[in-house]
Amino acid sequence: MVQQFMSVKETAEYLNMSVPWVYREAARAGLVPYRFGYGRNGKLQFKVSEVQTWVRQQRLSGP
Repeated sequence: MVQQFMSVKETAEYLNMSVPWVYREAARAGLVPYRFGYGRNGKLQFKVSEVQTWVRQQRLSGP
């Protein structure tokens, strides 16, 4: 089965960023988090395909 969502830690590792950055900046940077559960038991996750698309959009065009 193909993994559809990544945890915050997996997303941070994939992006080579820190976990606090993902919590603090990812939504501002354009990554859309999904919340599964409520309150303290709620978990943020990111859709793998959306993270991959976001990464491709961050590529700088150079000479």
